[in-house]
Amino acid sequence: MSERRSGPVLIEDETREGLSPAEAPPVPDAEQETPRGQAMQTVAVLAGRRRSALSRWFWRILGALVAFAVSVLGWQAVTALLAAHPVLGWTAAVLTGALLLVLLLIALKEVAALARLSKLDHLRRGAEAAQTANDLGAARKAVAELSRVYSDRDALKWGRQRLADRTGDMFDADAMLALAEGELLAPLDAAARAEIETAARQVATVTAVVPLALADVAMALTANLRMIRRIAEIYGGRGGTLGSWRLTRAVMTHLVATGAVAVGDDLIQSVAGGSLLSRVSRRFGEGIVNGALTARVGVAAMEVCRPLPFAARTRPSVSAIVRRALTGLFGQD
Repeated sequence: MSERRSGPVLIEDETREGLSPAEAPPVPDAEQETPRGQAMQTVAVLAGRRRSALSRWFWRILGALVAFAVSVLGWQAVTALLAAHPVLGWTAAVLTGALLLVLLLIALKEVAALARLSKLDHLRRGAEAAQTANDLGAARKAVAELSRVYSDRDALKWGRQRLADRTGDMFDADAMLALAEGELLAPLDAAARAEIETAARQVATVTAVVPLALADVAMALTANLRMIRRIAEIYGGRGGTLGSWRLTRAVMTHLVATGAVAVGDDLIQSVAGGSLLSRVSRRFGEGIVNGALTARVGVAAMEVCRPLPFAARTRPSVSAIVRRALTGLFGQD
């Protein structure tokens, strides 16, 4: 009897409060939440986060201490072997010398990679200054330097030749830089866009189909690091490990500072077409948005690595890149 009376009591309470089942708010549906691209936003924050000066000095001193301790222990081990077993001692000495030689070559390679990235950055700054001041002499100097940067690329041989033949016909800085963009950078821009599309497709696919925790973050970080390194190589950077990480931090820091990693309604509408997210699961929506953010990182990497600023040629559109990258994926047309 008590169970039968419980229903009317609840109805009376709702009636007294002025509520009815029709007026009750709907239950939130977690699957209908707007995807935010959490994996890519996490990657951007991790890669773009600046360490404090105290933290940097801590790791520098710790690294120096570890290197010093390893050197002392290695020296003691080699000298002890030389005294006790000369053959083993000399073997250890030769191997240690070979290891030090390889480490020296790696260090020289990293220095050369940083120098190449600095050269491209200097070239871009010079071209920007020439364009702003409409300085034809500075523009010709920048274009000549750009031609020397790509002098070892057979694929750009005809472009360099056409550029050299038409340089004398240019009478203002904008036309000079536009000619260099069309003859030398057009094929490189196409290759960079292809790398961005590949990375966006990989990140979107893994996010959508792999439900493992942190797997999407790991894939996004790996794909973005590889994409940025490849873009730098396409434009002549060929950055090493330190150079690639430095470049990645520069790109991510720029994106975080400008708020470009924050997903807005404009990005969702342009990428997902508005109605797509209502037809697919949240996981697929996250994949699409993560792919779009990867494309946004790739476009920023193009701007950082490109030896000339975008002027005559249009800056690639993120929505167009994602549309090509995800064509046929997740049911897109």
